[in-house]
Order: sequence, then C-alpha cells, then structure tokens
Amino acid sequence: MNKKEVVVITGASSGIGRACAEAFLRDGCVVYSLSRSKKFDDTCHITCDVTDENQVEAAFGEIFEKEGQIDLLINNAGFGISGAVEFTSLSQAKKQFDVNFFGCFLCCRAVCGYMRKNNGGRIINISSMAAPLSIPFQAFYSASKSAVNSLTLALANELRPFNISVCALMPGDVRTSFTQEREKEVSGESVYGDIIAKSVAQMEHDEQNGMSPERIAKAVHALARKKNPKPLSTTGANYKLFAVLSKLLPVRAVNRIIGMIYGG
Repeated sequence: MNKKEVVVITGASSGIGRACAEAFLRDGCVVYSLSRSKKFDDTCHITCDVTDENQVEAAFGEIFEKEGQIDLLINNAGFGISGAVEFTSLSQAKKQFDVNFFGCFLCCRAVCGYMRKNNGGRIINISSMAAPLSIPFQAFYSASKSAVNSLTLALANELRPFNISVCALMPGDVRTSFTQEREKEVSGESVYGDIIAKSVAQMEHDEQNGMSPERIAKAVHALARKKNPKPLSTTGANYKLFAVLSKLLPVRAVNRIIGMIYGG
C-alpha cells in the first residue's frame, strides 16, 4: 500500500480543480486527475468522461490497482448553463445534470468499495451557494448543485459506519474560466428582452470579482484535514453570512432578495 495519501480530483485541469491539485501535491500526496482531454502534467492523469459509467469504473479500478488505496475523492467537474427555464431544451437540462450531478454520483459510487477495503476515506463534493440560493436564469445549474447537496447528506449517513466521511463545499463567486465556458441559451430574449442578458452579466461580473481558486483550494484542503467537517459548508465571511440568513429569513424574503440581485 502506498504510504502517501492518494487523492483523486475530477476537473483538475484548470480553476478550482487545478488549485486543489497543486495544494495536495505540495502536501506530498499522490494526485490523480480525471478529465476528458485537458491534462495537468504534474498529476497522474487518466482520461475519463465522468458521465460515462464504464470509463469512471475503469479509472478508479486502475488507480486502486496501481496504488492499493484511494484516500480522498474531490468531485469538482462541472459546468454551467444559463437561460430561461421555458426556453431550455430537455437535452440541455439533462447535460447539466449529467455532468454536475450524475458525474458526481458515478465517482462517489465507484470509490466507495475501494475506501471500504482501506477502512476509511473522505469524499468532498464541490457544490455551490446557488444550491441554497437558486439563481434566476440559471435554474438548472442551481438545481444540479442542490441535488449534489442532497446526495452528500444522504451518503454521509450511509457511509459513516465504514469510516468514510462525505461533505460538500459551497463556494460563492470564484474567478475562473467557468464564466467564459458557461453555455448560454439566448432564444428566450425575444420574450424576456434584455432581462436574461442583464441577469447573466451581473453573475459574470460577480464571478470575475470573486474569490481566487486558490482560496477555495485552501478551504478544500482544510476540509480534508479536519477531523469532523460539517456536511455542508462555505468559505468567505460574506457567503457564510448569506448561508446563515438563508436559514433564518423566510424563504419568500430570501428568494425576493435573490430576484432583486439577479432578476435582470
């Protein structure tokens, strides 16, 4: 068995995933990155589409065969779509869930048995503040991250008897290429006018003036090292305040505030 901690990160070629990979490499870990094409050269890279069940199973099997252990999984792979719900096609909505939710699920499922063999491990899912605070014109991204939170909470209870802990980090706005890679459905503009564009522009402004991916990686690293991490947490004083207010204020009030900010 490898004496070094073996860490698997999805979406590690850029942004939060790459910053996480760098943090754990500095910590002396063996880091495996899973992605469809892009490669972060300092990691042990395996080409893997997280939406492909067979590829995911093969990737984790290969890692365990080489290393004899998998200690930490960081589910970071994801992307965003924007647009009005009524103008979003079923295929677009499914694609959003295939990557953000089902990709996370497949990786969680694949690693469970290997972590049990090693009598423990940790899974950290990268969620979003859009999970508790659903964003207009980004409904399916918000819904996919809310689903990740639900999966995290259920899985945490299921795996506790096996010394496998599961938690999710819900970042707020972060400066990464995620903003530029967002897929935009603009056909609804004929009905909504410039409301959609204004809403998305506000989100993109906030993202590009948000936290650095290194700050999120620091929070992920802290979760990995914490003895009993909260099942759901965020980072940054403002976002921690938002998380608390979302629980204390009436849902109608919270949703109205979000609508005022991102309603276009």
